Amino acid sequence: MTRQYCHIGSRTIAYLDSAPRKNDLRTLVLLHAFPIGANLWEPQMRSVPAGWRLITPDLRGFGGTSELDGASGLSMADYAQDVVDLLHELHIARAVVGGCSMGGYATFAVYQSHPEMIDGLIFANTRPTADTPEARANRRNMLALVDREGPSGVVRDMMPKLLGKTTHDSNSTVEATVRRLIKQQSPIAIRGAIQRMMHRPDSTPLLPQISVPTLVIVPGAGHLANLEQPEAFNEALGAFLKTV
Repeated sequence: MTRQYCHIGSRTIAYLDSAPRKNDLRTLVLLHAFPIGANLWEPQMRSVPAGWRLITPDLRGFGGTSELDGASGLSMADYAQDVVDLLHELHIARAVVGGCSMGGYATFAVYQSHPEMIDGLIFANTRPTADTPEARANRRNMLALVDREGPSGVVRDMMPKLLGKTTHDSNSTVEATVRRLIKQQSPIAIRGAIQRMMHRPDSTPLLPQISVPTLVIVPGAGHLANLEQPEAFNEALGAFLKTV
C-alpha cells in the first residue's frame, strides 16, 4: 500500500494504491465516508482479493487531494469527476466502484455520469435519497461547529453516531483509529463535504437504471462496516468480486 499523487491541471488527487503500475489486474475503487479520508480502507488494502488492484482516492480536500478554499457550487459531481479523471490518467477504462456512507453518494454520482466505466457497484452504510429538511438543518449546525471548533468538534459530535454499540464496547482500537483519521482532515475538506451532502440530488430514480452487479453490505455494524466488521466485509467483498 503506497500513497500516490496524480496532478491534473491545477488539481492534485491523492490515493492509496495496492498495486501501482500493475495494469494486468482488474480495478476496484472504494470511496471513503465522511469525514475520514482514504485510510478508512486500510483493512481492505491489507486483504485485496487475488487478481484485483484496489485504489482508494482521498475525495476533494481530504488527505492530499486539493480543494479550493471558498469554492462555490459544490456538488457530488465534483467527487465523481475526480474519480473518473484519476482512472483516465491511470489508463483504466473500467472498474468496480463502491463507497461507504458519503462515498456511496459519490458512487451514485460516478454511475450517473459514466455508467460505461462501471463493471459493478458496492454500497455500504449509505442510501440513495437526498437529505430531508431536518438533515439539512443538522448539517448547517455542523458547519457552524466546524467554524467554531474545527475537526476536534466534529469528532466529539460524530463519534457516538459513527460506530455501533458492539464496537464501542468491545473494540476501542477502532474508535481510536476513527478519531485520529478525522482529526487529520482539514476544516476546508469537512466544510466542502457537508455542503456537497446537503445539496446532493435524490438518486432513487437511478436505481432502476443500474444494470451491473451490485452489492449492498453489511449487517452487525454501525456506520463504518468495513472497519467494525472487517473480516465479514472482506469476505463479502471477495465473494462479490468473483461474480463480476
